[in-house]
Amino acid sequence: MDDVLITGLGVISCLGSGLNAFWDGMNRAVSAPRKVADPHAHMDIPHMYAVPDADVPAPVEALDGQPLGVASRFALDVTRQAMADAGLVDHDPWRTAVVIGTGMGDAGLHEQWRTDGHPEHDRWNATFSVASAVGELVGAAGPNTSVSNACAASGFAVSLAADLIRSGEADVVIAGGAEAYSRVALGCFNRLGAVDPDTCRPFDAKRAGTVFGEGAAALVLESAAHARRRSAATVYARLAGAGWSCDAHHTTAIEPEGVQITRAMRHALAEAGIGPAELGCVVPHGTGTLINDTVESRALAGLLGTAALERPLYSLKSLIGHTGGAAGALAALSAALIVRNGTVPPNVPRTDPDPECRVSLPEEATALAGSAVMVNAYAFGGNNVSLVMQEAAA
Repeated sequence: MDDVLITGLGVISCLGSGLNAFWDGMNRAVSAPRKVADPHAHMDIPHMYAVPDADVPAPVEALDGQPLGVASRFALDVTRQAMADAGLVDHDPWRTAVVIGTGMGDAGLHEQWRTDGHPEHDRWNATFSVASAVGELVGAAGPNTSVSNACAASGFAVSLAADLIRSGEADVVIAGGAEAYSRVALGCFNRLGAVDPDTCRPFDAKRAGTVFGEGAAALVLESAAHARRRSAATVYARLAGAGWSCDAHHTTAIEPEGVQITRAMRHALAEAGIGPAELGCVVPHGTGTLINDTVESRALAGLLGTAALERPLYSLKSLIGHTGGAAGALAALSAALIVRNGTVPPNVPRTDPDPECRVSLPEEATALAGSAVMVNAYAFGGNNVSLVMQEAAA
């Protein structure tokens, strides 16, 4: 089976736009949410980790009459970055595919119309418009798919991209996720009492919920054969394995024993052909919600055994917030950078480590001590996906 390689990356988040800003921000380990600039955000805690105003891409024209919101603009921006990073200019459109994950898509555009007035037409699609905009940009005539299963959406998108390559449906896939501010999404989490009034602080004893973030990530995935034919200049990592599972336990709550999230991790390792001892780092789902962090911590302890307290975790959401449907892709991009650089960046310091969450979150950069990095992404409805990134063979 041909390897699936990651040859290009693009990213935007509260840290700014571009790989350099993102990696520098990961190594500085300093950020904070801010109040949303929405006068109609009538909710208790209207804050999030927002993309800096200067980095928000300019409005774009409608796509075949379909207006595009901020999430689509994010997705187009990071796709351009990833394509340029990969040096991907000439590619067969019929062998090129797109898979984009998003929870709310361009819902913010519809929310704006509700307050500012609707346009004359009514052509609008919140989620698939993001994937279709990316497909139009890159000239992809192969499969064009939108994944919208909540906060695991783009984790599944990256996994589906690998499946398209391994099945022979595509040679190149643009995979990723995008999420922008949505009044409805933030309002719903406020109503659930699931927003931390301070910061996103996974695995901290004082955590009181999650804090949303805006952002997008795009990954160029290629078959190893295709990358060799075009002499790809950079290979960040190979997507060595993926595992899916579903709790089928509750509409929003994670299954308390962590059986199915453990199953997804074990399947990802098995597909990669490695054992837990070869993991040098884990990028957890780690949302900052009380039960989720506790269950994931226990599942990791069960998977890693006595090494659990020594294996570093990189808590991305403590730095950029919970980016919803884009979270899995941003975590996968982070994992690819960790593999490429051979370094686990410092974590945002915890004020009060939770003794119920016995995990290692180093506050200084550490060398990657294993051959692989695991990424976890979970979602409402019990949707779980784990990915394994590994150094590509020379």
